[in-house]
Amino acid sequence: MPIQFEHVYLSAAGLYLPGPAIGNEEMDAFIAPINKISKRIKARILAENGIKTRHYAIDAEGKTRQNHAQIAAAAVHHCLDLAQSSLDKVSLLAVGSSGGDALMPGFANMIQGELGAPPMQTVSCQGVCAAGVSAIEFAAQAIELGAHQQALAVAAEMPSRMFKQSRFAPRGYQSDFDAHFLRWMLSDGAGAMLLSRQPKAGLNIKLKWIHQKSFSGDYPVCMQLGLTEDRSQSFLDFASSGEAEAAGALSLRQDIRMLPHLFDICIHEYVKLVDEGWISSNQIDHFLCHYSSAKFMPVVEELLAKAGLSIPPERWYSNLSHRGNTGAASIFIMLADFLKQKTIKAGEKIFCFIPESGRISAAYMLFEVEDGNAMQSAAPRTHPVLFDPQIPAPHQPSTAPLALQPLLTQLASLWQDYRSQVWRTPVIQSLVNGRFDETAYQRWTAAWVPQVREGSLWMREAAASLNGDLAVLASLIDLHADDEQNDFQILYQDYQAAGGQLALDDLRRNPGGEALNSYLHALAATPNPIGLLGAIYIIEGTGQRIVPTLLPLLRSQLTLPAQAFRFLEYHGANDEHHLARWLGAVEITLAIDPSAAPAILATAKRCAQLYLMQFEHIE
Repeated sequence: MPIQFEHVYLSAAGLYLPGPAIGNEEMDAFIAPINKISKRIKARILAENGIKTRHYAIDAEGKTRQNHAQIAAAAVHHCLDLAQSSLDKVSLLAVGSSGGDALMPGFANMIQGELGAPPMQTVSCQGVCAAGVSAIEFAAQAIELGAHQQALAVAAEMPSRMFKQSRFAPRGYQSDFDAHFLRWMLSDGAGAMLLSRQPKAGLNIKLKWIHQKSFSGDYPVCMQLGLTEDRSQSFLDFASSGEAEAAGALSLRQDIRMLPHLFDICIHEYVKLVDEGWISSNQIDHFLCHYSSAKFMPVVEELLAKAGLSIPPERWYSNLSHRGNTGAASIFIMLADFLKQKTIKAGEKIFCFIPESGRISAAYMLFEVEDGNAMQSAAPRTHPVLFDPQIPAPHQPSTAPLALQPLLTQLASLWQDYRSQVWRTPVIQSLVNGRFDETAYQRWTAAWVPQVREGSLWMREAAASLNGDLAVLASLIDLHADDEQNDFQILYQDYQAAGGQLALDDLRRNPGGEALNSYLHALAATPNPIGLLGAIYIIEGTGQRIVPTLLPLLRSQLTLPAQAFRFLEYHGANDEHHLARWLGAVEITLAIDPSAAPAILATAKRCAQLYLMQFEHIE
């Protein structure tokens, strides 16, 4: 799921591109052809990638004019100048790149040294195109947590040194197509973003969320440096660097046959974000898409169209044609150019999409423009807009009897995952974001009534299945069933008060509710089904912890009478007493059979999965 931010603002975005802009006809002076087929490959690639100019930090003789750390430092200086800030106000430097001038120490430390920056926290994120997003994410999380007030996220790439003709001499100036390909695609550059915890007067660019996902477990390597052509050996496996270079293990390669998979996967992940309510194509005012070649722009357009999520072309922004493809630095440089060239308005959303071919990864960022003056003068909200609130577990292990603490600790960990996933289901996200309506509430209660109706039935069935020493629990479970046997009537009356028209017997569980009901009845029919205590933990915990958080949001958004929320109000208070009874039942169970804990935990896990499915199927 995306990481949501409430206190992270983009103060400035700077860039640095070394040397003059190099046109296609001038490239041979820097990245000379290595053999007879080079010119043909070059012509084909340049015709497709749409790049007209790019920048190199080497000169025509192949000598380094500025090293990697220096171009990164130059981008930092540009960023700080734009923000009218200074290094002594920054306490974190997060850097993303495919690698620095040295294999070690970390690239962030080398940049800090180049800057002569004061003592600060540093982090180096090594990867390919999404490495810069990882640096942004690390810095943003640190600011969100309050550990830092200002942080620099930096990305820089300098592949030109690997593309010099002399690098191919150990191979007799021969190379495979995959190594040829990137010579005409990649170039040098750096970008920096200053992130701050405090908004300023005027327009602010707020970071709303970041989402990254790697699919490396599903796909082989697509872009790599340090492996032989067949990926069977590392450059470190050779007797010397010279032998590694002669074997092609130090050639930067990309398997272009895998690139269609990259965009297909990335668009599918975008569709999930849309389905879960994180973004919608019609909400995007500016789309900054890092595609490595203009050839892939229509591919992205077609995939979006097939998903019914097209973004109008006038909302797209790219600087690929005149800045080149600078890998991890591309989105930084793109955002810096965009903010310099475009006029942004309060309320506009800037969506960034960064596919990474390394071993297939996807990254996404959403920024929103806010009016700082309006923010300061705005009236207080009638209710907080909450994302993933820290709803505590139903029972705190530290306050429980000693014998119960290990199980409650494991259940609390499970609860936090469950709670977070529930909060990101479409129905809850629409409620949290103020998009909920009476029809949605009717759908929710309509699916919930028949599920609640079964609750006392499977509990009584479970009580009847207890025998031996555990039979003592039957009276507690029957008491709980007595309390809840008419709850579905209250919920059905709420459904009617919300405008629901179906008769009680015509209401049907959704697929998640049906799966949960089948699972609970099947388990209740087994001898001594003590694992059901785990199911009660999740079900009653949802009523006692999650429901009270939702109730104020429902009341503020729905123009319904008070009697439409009686069930939620009742359970928010009453389930606390139920959970106290649950704790006593668990204490009795573990005193009789200490080995029961794994069954309780396993059932809680399965119930959480199925209850989550019920939430997901509401809309």
